[in-house]
Amino acid sequence: MSEVKVTKKTNEPGFTLAPFWERAGWNLTPFSLMRRFSDELEQVFGNGGARMLPRVEEAWMPAIEVEQANGFLKVRAELPGMKKEDIKVEATSDGLIIQGERQEQREEKKEGYFRSERSYGRFYRMLPLPEGADLEKAKADYANGILEVAVPVPQAKKQESRQIPIQSKAA
Repeated sequence: MSEVKVTKKTNEPGFTLAPFWERAGWNLTPFSLMRRFSDELEQVFGNGGARMLPRVEEAWMPAIEVEQANGFLKVRAELPGMKKEDIKVEATSDGLIIQGERQEQREEKKEGYFRSERSYGRFYRMLPLPEGADLEKAKADYANGILEVAVPVPQAKKQESRQIPIQSKAA
């Protein structure tokens, strides 16, 4: 069955009546949902509508890269600005767990005012490990905002393929 996209249109160019959640897709966090809702209010009512809702910071989830090569599962996580003490790495039978808490503080001093913002956020990522991973020999290094974890894993057996002939059954 093919997929059909349906949109509602008006006579005004560049304006659609389809709600923002239809245009946004399904990968929405509560934070991005609030941001999009605020953007929609701003589009409909101008800047006055957006002032009704405070801006919500986007949720932070570190970028992670996973590679399996040379007998190791290698994981690289981008954790800029974090201290080693704020990161926890654990290898379990369920998988590799990377978690931590990010804290940011910004201060701005100008003539006539002082502005201070603080934001806190936790993250938790669990990556499944291949069967036979050697948890005891797992190692982690952290430098310049990059966490690198290496877990020894057995070499994957090369899968051979064979074409299977299809035979007809006599009815």
